[in-house]
Amino acid sequence: MPGDHAKAPGPPDSATRVLLALASLVVLIAGLKAAAGLVVPFLLAVFVTIIAAPPMHWLERHRIPKFLALILVLAVVVAMGILLGGIVAVSMDTFTDNLPAYQARLHQILGQVLAWLHGLGVDTPNLDEVLAAHIDPGAAMQLAARFFEGLRNTLTNSFLILLTVIFMLMEAGTLPVKLRAISRDPETTLPVLYAIGSNINQYLGIKTATSLLTGVAAAGWVGLVGVDFPVLWGLVAFLLNYIPTIGSVIAAVPPTLLALVQYDLGAALWIVLGYLVINNLIGSFLEPRVMGRGLGLSPLVVFVSMVFWGWVLGPVGMFLSVPLTNAASIALAAHENTRWISVLLGPAPAAPAGLSPSSPGDAAVNRPDRDCA
Repeated sequence: MPGDHAKAPGPPDSATRVLLALASLVVLIAGLKAAAGLVVPFLLAVFVTIIAAPPMHWLERHRIPKFLALILVLAVVVAMGILLGGIVAVSMDTFTDNLPAYQARLHQILGQVLAWLHGLGVDTPNLDEVLAAHIDPGAAMQLAARFFEGLRNTLTNSFLILLTVIFMLMEAGTLPVKLRAISRDPETTLPVLYAIGSNINQYLGIKTATSLLTGVAAAGWVGLVGVDFPVLWGLVAFLLNYIPTIGSVIAAVPPTLLALVQYDLGAALWIVLGYLVINNLIGSFLEPRVMGRGLGLSPLVVFVSMVFWGWVLGPVGMFLSVPLTNAASIALAAHENTRWISVLLGPAPAAPAGLSPSSPGDAAVNRPDRDCA
């Protein structure tokens, strides 16, 4: 009978679709966090490929055979990796050997401060025991050691990363053809992918140049003050400058403490002053003018993305937080249903009254695409 037939289920309502999307997002994040050991080397290989692909294509346009161009580009990448690994290994071993002496000296300075407070008549009952139980003045030194140990562990996957980069560079020329063949709407998909690659390439190129300038300036200043391991602290400044907002602040802590250990408070203040000048000149003045509009992310989004990707992928996630978030923003801007999320991720529009709903996403997608052309 007609009444016995069950009704076919209709399409899910908007609330159900939102819950399904959130559940899928939670599963995806949990999967990324669980597979971080495999995902991190792959992401590093992807970003190395994005940086290495333009020089390789430039060599090919100048009549260099593809195989030879690949070898030349990889030789530069391997040389930089060996140089970085050598600096980390040598500096890490020496720094670790001297770490107990540095920690003992910091404890001695803390005792002198407590004695100075007692001399002023400041009543500090059991303060030294409380500080000894809850504050470790050598924690920053240990943090620096753990940072380089983690970096050295990451570099142990360098062979896997290098192999992945080789295969990606070999497939880079055929990737657009494959994507055009499998995509239902290649005229929309390919510009988005070009935009992501162009934006990430621009960001990493400029950030690498400014980070290198920051590292050289920091190493020169630390060496001028006379603090040990100036090359090490320059490398720290170079690497941590990739971490937005707090990276440059963290980079200044170990050399400041080391200046205090080696000399006195005056030397530590000179280090702080030098880092403030370097970070303000390069990070606040030079970099925004070179980068221009940048990647179109608000400062709050940059900070939150750093915390989020650092939690999911570890320290490497903090380094790659801005490119990853920017890639997600461009992908969201390409679709009408998710374009509003891209607008929220971006900075405040200059002229809200005359801004069309699609202009932030269109600007993010079309501007880099013109650069690629």
